[in-house]
Parts: sequence; C-alpha cells; structure tokens
Amino acid sequence: MNAAMNTRNRGAAITGLGVIAPNGVGTDDFWKATREGIPCLDRISREGSGHFPVRIGGQVRGFDPGSMIEERFLVQTDRFTHFAMAAADLALDDARLPVDDMSPFAVGVVTASGSGGGEFGQRELQQLYGKGPRYVGPYQSIAWFYAASTGQVSIRNGFKGPCGVVANDEAGGLDALAHARRSIRRGADAMVAGASEASLAPYSIVCMLGWDELSRARDAGRAYLPFTEDACGFAPGEGGAMLVVEEEGAARRRGVPIRGFIAGYGSTFTGASRWERSREGLAQAIRVALEDAECAPEEIDMVFADALGVPEADRAEALAIADALGPHGTRVPVTAPKTGFGRVHCAAPTLDVVAAVLSMEHRVVPPTPYVTDVCHELDLVTRSSRPAEPRTALVLSRGLMGCNAALVLRGPEGDY
Repeated sequence: MNAAMNTRNRGAAITGLGVIAPNGVGTDDFWKATREGIPCLDRISREGSGHFPVRIGGQVRGFDPGSMIEERFLVQTDRFTHFAMAAADLALDDARLPVDDMSPFAVGVVTASGSGGGEFGQRELQQLYGKGPRYVGPYQSIAWFYAASTGQVSIRNGFKGPCGVVANDEAGGLDALAHARRSIRRGADAMVAGASEASLAPYSIVCMLGWDELSRARDAGRAYLPFTEDACGFAPGEGGAMLVVEEEGAARRRGVPIRGFIAGYGSTFTGASRWERSREGLAQAIRVALEDAECAPEEIDMVFADALGVPEADRAEALAIADALGPHGTRVPVTAPKTGFGRVHCAAPTLDVVAAVLSMEHRVVPPTPYVTDVCHELDLVTRSSRPAEPRTALVLSRGLMGCNAALVLRGPEGDY
C-alpha cells in the first residue's frame, strides 16, 4: 500500500514544450497561429505528389533541419525523425533540464509514429530497383523504422533511461505521454516524450489512399470540416511535438515553471472504422481517464476533440462526450485546432496537448479553423478564441484501426 502511494505521489509534471508544425516552427509561432485560428491547409506541393487524389494537406514550411541537427544525424534519418529531434531540442531548452548533472539512466525517451520514414525508404528503394543494391545506403535498415526517433533522440542526448516506442495508430501520441507518466511513477526523473510524422511524401500518400476517411476535397476551405453537414474526411498533415515530462518534486526543487500535469489516461479498442462502436469505446476511455485523474466530469473546462471529419465518427464522438460527461458534455467548450493545419496522425494529439497547456496558461480556448455551422450538440469554439479560465483539459484521440484514448491535463495551480 505504501509503495503504491509513493508511486502515485510521483507526479508527472510538464516542464518543456517543443513544436514543429505546419502552422508554426517553435512553440511561440505555433501558439500564435493556433490562438488566432490562422489556417494553413494548402495544396500538397512535395515533389511527386501533385497527381494523387489527395490534394490538400498541412505541410511544414520554413523548417531547416540543418540549422538544428548535425549533418551526421541528418544523413541517417528521415524527415519524421528530423521533426522529432528538433522538437526535442526545443522542449529540452524550454525545460532547462540540467542533463549534464543528471545520471544518464534517469532520463528516458518515448515516441510514437504511424508512418515512419517513408520518404527515406522510398528514395533508397528507388536506388535499389533503378541502379542496384550497391547504391542503397546502410541507414535504410534503420531510418524507415518507426522506432528511429526514440533511438536517435536518446543517442544524440546520451539518455540511457527507460526508452520505448508506441505503435498504436493515431492514438499513439497520447499513449506515448501515458507511457512517460508511467516511467516517472516507476522511478525515472525525466522523460522526453511525443510523436512526429512526415507522411506527405509520394510513397506515404499512396499508403494512405486506401483510407475512406481521407478527404479528397480540392479546396482547402472545404477539405476538413468536422462536426458539420459538409464533413468529408480529414486533411493529412506533417510535423511533431515533444514534451519534457519530469518528476514533480525534482521540477519543484529546480525551481522551473511547471506548465501542467498529466493527471489521467484511459484507452480502449473497438475495431477498425467501426465508428458507431467508437462511441462506447471513447466514452469508456474518458471515464477511465477521469477516474485515474480523480476528476469529476464537471471539472473538465475544455475538450480537444479527435475531430475525424467523417459524419458517423463525428456523431459518435459528440455522443461519447455527452455519455461520459453527462449534461456538462453539451456545455463544455470543445475545440479542434487541427482543422487549420491537418490531422498529423500520431502527432495530432500531442500537438493538442501542447495547445491545451498553452490554453490554460493564456486563459483562452482556441478556435476550430474553417468550421462555422455545427450540426451536433456540442459547444464547438469557432471563428475566434474564447476567453476562459481553463484549469483542466480533456484531450481525445481515435485511430483508424480502432484505438480510443483520452488524456486529462491539469494546470499548474492547485493540489493534484
């Protein structure tokens, strides 16, 4: 009993945020665009991608990996790992984590990715079939692998603590943060956790074309409209977010600002594209997360929705929120900033977590870009940010293969 209590007393405090997103490189730029609801969906312009039926997405622009990552790492990694490494650097700088004074075994890394290194893999396979095996580089064996980001972030920073990678569809971004919290409770002093994706290269886009949920709209303003009668799927995106999650006591002793707490988590599985069933599964994940956080439904001050953009899925999510939160579910502000920059697969919920932390800091709920007329019984924030006093946030995510996840975040104020 005492051991269990001691484990729960090791709170998981968020002390660092790092973002590489279509609407901003760096947390400040990301937050400004998110808070103001500035959309950036556009025609996918990556070389070799212009003829696919999927035309609209959220691309990261203005990101120079060479300015943040050493050449020896760049040549052996894919774009999705560049995002993760750069975002991890930003998060570590934000946290001011004294890694040189810490045991390397006290810091771990956990990431999630669904698409992996598709661009790197495509290039090397073209070399193989076009020129022969002698033209394939040795890093093909690791750069495409979804675990590459965890490996490279840990190697580059000398972290030898509990490391892992989560392969669990889009919901993996929340799973990675839950894994980090679990590692903190089990003795780690700090974890670098998050997700990144770079799925807008030709090979990766071809892999996505089998998804009925992917929007084929030609107009950026019509491509991603969840919770509306015009919903026609989601627009894909690329980028990533990494967070430093630290043992609360250690963070307080260092005197650094605590930006929030990972308070509760729940997950379920209801089957691929079975969106009606996701109502029950997502509601149960919310209930488990609330119980884990010792949080009443009425304490939730805002919800960051999964917002798939598929009518059946949107209806199931709206009903799940109502099922789990009761009457409060129709009154609580709901938002989906990702409609402005695309659904970044595993990184989508981690970007939502960053936005939720910043929303609590700045006392606003950001809007849902492009969306105006809502056809579900939700208090969806549209058009512009809404002033608020959010202290507790609920972040939701569902995967196309049937995973449902919910994460409860608390602000830095109060005894959690």
